[in-house]
Amino acid sequence: MRLRKHRQCFPSCSSHHRVDEDEIYRRQKKRDGELEWPHDSTHVKSQLAQCFINAMVGPRSWTGLFTRSSNKRNEKHGDYSLSPLQEQRLLRLQARLQVPFDENRPDHQEALKALWRAAFPDVALQGLISEQWKEMGWQGSNPSTDFRGCGFISLENLLFFARTYPASFRRLLFKEDGKRATWEYPFAVAGINISFMLIKMLDLCSAKPRCLPGINFVRLLGEDEAAFDVLYCIAFEMVDAQWLAMHASYMQFNDVLQATRTQLERELSLEDTQRIHDLPAYNLLYQ
Repeated sequence: MRLRKHRQCFPSCSSHHRVDEDEIYRRQKKRDGELEWPHDSTHVKSQLAQCFINAMVGPRSWTGLFTRSSNKRNEKHGDYSLSPLQEQRLLRLQARLQVPFDENRPDHQEALKALWRAAFPDVALQGLISEQWKEMGWQGSNPSTDFRGCGFISLENLLFFARTYPASFRRLLFKEDGKRATWEYPFAVAGINISFMLIKMLDLCSAKPRCLPGINFVRLLGEDEAAFDVLYCIAFEMVDAQWLAMHASYMQFNDVLQATRTQLERELSLEDTQRIHDLPAYNLLYQ
């Protein structure tokens, strides 16, 4: 979907400003005629997760999801240098991006089990392949199939969120805030898409970022090596806030993600941001 070049009125997630009224009208028209499905059906949740993946990126494909807006935040900047610490931390982060999820690796299996325990501490997991996973918003009974294209870092992001900001994590997992849609976004699959969005937005697959948000992010990374993981948590909160502000249903999730990206690019372009905790949207998080 192409970002609008004019009249972008997406709300700041640290406040409750209105979304552009034209956008609200268009999305409300899209929602006309939606059928109501039961909330407590595992089969329905699985179908929604699959439709959600197909609507956003096509089945098992992550390419071509995002388009860059033609503004200064996305102009290429190549002439800058990194401090030794910034370079070291950027290389370590980029190395994490290269690790695929391997369902046969014991440490990857344990990370997945840890995520389940964080989400459902009172419910015993029946196995790494189980229908239970659909309750967290995975497509099917084997979460490992959903990691294709984004890798182990997307699981690391979810686990960091659960451990560092458990109250926020559980509030979003169980959709505790606001008036929720009949067709809600699948939590886990949304998390993978957020990881992918941040990687693209920050231009992390280049030798060094060439866009202003990415350049400023590397500066924040120099102050805090967990900056990417914290930014992920912030982005997840922003996605949920945008979702509620837009009164979205799952077919509008890509619109929500684009709005979140636009807001993040704005906040990462602020010159007075010295630490990841200085981002205005950081206030959405709480432990």
